[in-house]
Amino acid sequence: MCGRYALYSDPRTLCERFNLVEATRYRMSYNIAPSQPIAAITQEKDGRHLSLYRWGLVPMWARELGHFSTINARAETIDQKPAFRGSFRHHRCLIPADGYYEWQKIDKRKQPWYIHAADGQPMALAGLFDVWLSPTGDELQSAAIVTTAAGEKTRHIHDRMPLILPPEVWDTWLAPETPKKALFPLLQPASDEAITAYPVSTRVNKPTNDDAECVAASTDA
Repeated sequence: MCGRYALYSDPRTLCERFNLVEATRYRMSYNIAPSQPIAAITQEKDGRHLSLYRWGLVPMWARELGHFSTINARAETIDQKPAFRGSFRHHRCLIPADGYYEWQKIDKRKQPWYIHAADGQPMALAGLFDVWLSPTGDELQSAAIVTTAAGEKTRHIHDRMPLILPPEVWDTWLAPETPKKALFPLLQPASDEAITAYPVSTRVNKPTNDDAECVAASTDA
């Protein structure tokens, strides 16, 4: 799964990296947790836009806000689960991230690791989004991160990882008209050469800890 990640690149960097025509102001963070507002990129008629979504997808047909709140969508069942299948077909997005955290079980403790792109560039995590309308007429934009089986490089840390999409498939993933048969081949873990990982301090365990020390390599692991 992916339950914590970091986005500390500034808006200018993201605009250049993802060729954005518009970017809503977002809070840069070293420790983003579920239910917080997150930046997500969608394809509009005039190009790519970055907007804010709540992390935890609420499908448009949900009767109540609290009944559905899902932060991850498994790639293996993404076209089957009622909460995700509509978004998979029509509402896909990219979630920019400088890296993500995963916890490795070692005896009775859990060691956090930070995983990021080998080239140091912000990554594009595959995402789904939806817009829920409350009984009072208020709109809630929410999103989930797609996950897949971990590749060989990170399997010893955790058996799942976010779906990291390379630049050459961003248009395919974002385009609402892309047929499902063209999406399924994209649901693969990132190559081992594309990512790097190292242990970090348990400081990241608390979402209130939000600074560069969260991504600093640990000497105690």
